[in-house]
Amino acid sequence: MDAITKAQQAGHQAADGENQMKSNHDRPTREEAEAAVRTLLRWTGDDPDREGLVDTPRRVAKAYAELFKGYRENIPEILDRVFEEVEGYNDIVLLRDIPYYSHCEHHMVPFMGKAHIAYYPREGVVGLSKLARLVDAFARRLQTQEAMTAQIAGAIQEYLNPRGVAVMVEGEHMCMVMRGIQKTGVQTITTRFTGKFEDDINEQVRFLTLVRGYGGR
Repeated sequence: MDAITKAQQAGHQAADGENQMKSNHDRPTREEAEAAVRTLLRWTGDDPDREGLVDTPRRVAKAYAELFKGYRENIPEILDRVFEEVEGYNDIVLLRDIPYYSHCEHHMVPFMGKAHIAYYPREGVVGLSKLARLVDAFARRLQTQEAMTAQIAGAIQEYLNPRGVAVMVEGEHMCMVMRGIQKTGVQTITTRFTGKFEDDINEQVRFLTLVRGYGGR
């Protein structure tokens, strides 16, 4: 099974807006989540009852609800409206420098950067803000950058049915900065091409030129 198929399956799993990891029945309560944070605080060697930490479990649970809200996003709903009155426009549509913040599924530490998305419309265009929302929907989950790149491209291809999709994601991973090898400034770049972009290397070059070729990059 290739990455794009896995990405499409991930989109299907999220379509009903339920948590991908657990059903609502199995999802721990807020109290259980806060108790788990207290356990981790104790494991680090600190005292969860001291003044500075006494409200930390509540704050962490609240923060996690925001940081990982992508599990509750409805992917088809984000891409459900296409505007067909575009005066016959059928050339490339590109959004560049979409910021994102995600968390590595291996260490649960952040990685962040920018996403660049392009597509060739077939029957119309989607609102530009919807593509930025799509990036957030997949970024605000436990992720790998490779999977996130494939998921973004797969969702656009599946739900908009364009003639081709190009996605490039740049990221700096705190699991390389804060732990392990501890190297700063290292950028990871991942790409995914479908349709016209996958079939024609010149279209890939055009996409990369539009992403990199302006603003003195």
